[in-house]
Amino acid sequence: MSLTKWGGAACAAVVAAGLGLGMSAASATPAPAKSQTRTRPPRHVLLLSIDGLHQRDLTWFVRQHPTSALARLVHGGTSYSRAQTPVPSDSFPGMVGQVTGGNPRTTGVYYDDTFNHALLPAGTTDCRTAKPGAEVAFTEGADKDPNALDAGQGLANLPSGIMAMTGTPGQLLDPKTLPVDPATCTPVYPHQYLHVNTVFEVAKQAGLHTAWSDKHPAYEILGGPSGAGLDDLFAPEINSAATGYAAGADWTKDNAATQQYDGYKVAAVLNEIDGYDHSRTTQPGVPAIFGMNFQSVSTAQKLPTSNGLAGGYLADGVTPGPLLTKALDFVDSSVGSFEHEIANRGLAKDTTIILSAKHGQSPTKPSALTRVDDGPIISGINDGWKATHPGAGDLVSFATDDDIMQLWLSDRSAAATSFVRDYLKNHPATGNDITGAPRVVSASGLSAVYAGADSARYFGVAASEARHPDVLGIVQHGVVYTGGRSKIAEHGGADPQDRDVPLVVFGPRSGAGHTVSAPVETTQIAPSILRLLGLDPRALQAVRIEHTRVLPGVS
Repeated sequence: MSLTKWGGAACAAVVAAGLGLGMSAASATPAPAKSQTRTRPPRHVLLLSIDGLHQRDLTWFVRQHPTSALARLVHGGTSYSRAQTPVPSDSFPGMVGQVTGGNPRTTGVYYDDTFNHALLPAGTTDCRTAKPGAEVAFTEGADKDPNALDAGQGLANLPSGIMAMTGTPGQLLDPKTLPVDPATCTPVYPHQYLHVNTVFEVAKQAGLHTAWSDKHPAYEILGGPSGAGLDDLFAPEINSAATGYAAGADWTKDNAATQQYDGYKVAAVLNEIDGYDHSRTTQPGVPAIFGMNFQSVSTAQKLPTSNGLAGGYLADGVTPGPLLTKALDFVDSSVGSFEHEIANRGLAKDTTIILSAKHGQSPTKPSALTRVDDGPIISGINDGWKATHPGAGDLVSFATDDDIMQLWLSDRSAAATSFVRDYLKNHPATGNDITGAPRVVSASGLSAVYAGADSARYFGVAASEARHPDVLGIVQHGVVYTGGRSKIAEHGGADPQDRDVPLVVFGPRSGAGHTVSAPVETTQIAPSILRLLGLDPRALQAVRIEHTRVLPGVS
């Protein structure tokens, strides 16, 4: 595919919000930060998230390709070799952390698909009598048309016409799919669910232009609680039907499709480097903060095979296999196109590139994989509870399990959470290994279970907080909760392979070839972006709450 045709109230509010939204959606909007005057020349930060990429993947690639675009970033910038993502290591909290400076306890964002004990179910109209407790699904399921690449905008000539997609995709979310705020009896949009402001909002308040590209319209959450932080959000739906590929497949089920999909976002960023909006229609100037996420590495790690190539890693768990190698080459080429266009437009002296990842992926060693269907586990919990509590309904109200187990219960009492903890610890589970052969794992595949007050303490929130899972399970290394054999890796958990991601800062003020070996968190990207733009990092509410530091060496 050619890209050339497209051209080159803070802490108090957060504590109060623990009950759900904590206040009406309107009143939850943070007070505007004081207007900031920049004393430095215009600057730009290009943020790139290579989802799934581990630090050791980057090290391997640079060693194999010393003259590559990724090698230029590493050799010319500062690398943070012990960077970690938040837990859960899901895309949503991972990206939110990068632009707020906060972990889930502060942002209120634990996963893209969760449950909230204080909100009302989607579609509720009689809020006086409705029972609280609702799924919060900020996924493709929130789109007006989840099967359309444009999420239901109605564009012609898809997928080739996708560059004409709106830059305000929040309008493509279906309010009937969103949870309802009991205080206002209105749907809660993703940006209203977020407790704290974002770098995009701070930049907008300073009069700067902002843009971003990501995988679902629900990423309008990055615009912050005001809903006004992003001037241009390009968010084609990755889980829509992939035209030209196998029937029923979305853009993640074939790595060639994922690369094609990522290519649209690459085109958007190139247009923005040239000073246009993502569609190359208007010319608002180069954004102060912009960027995108790549999905190609992630799907190449997950898929057993694609395009006749084996996915994941070789037997050593370190060397990328043929499909993953091809995906890494694609990402490198794309990053090279950004580097070239930045230089071609005379922006190199004013632009910093930050490269990281929302999450890693686990396991990398094929022999470590155990796929476990979580359905029988959840059914066993519910059946066991009802057997000892006549007349009771299902105990598990909602579950999100990837390589983590998160359960929200209909009964949050100590007796109920202890019941679930004990069940999980005392029941083995049967799964299958990389070859499909049966494998039994102890304790439901978990190495640790945090239930009730222990789960709240794990996340650093009050037990009454409405959003965190009532039971949190940390998996044994290699366990992935999935039915069938379509995945060989996942993310979302606390495994080091989920969390150990690269972090490189490359720009005119970065230390060439410098490596920082001290531990850092990807949440430190947010205050660092503001520092690079000459703005006050403490304008971010999460930075003030968590005391998130600017990355060492960033000025």
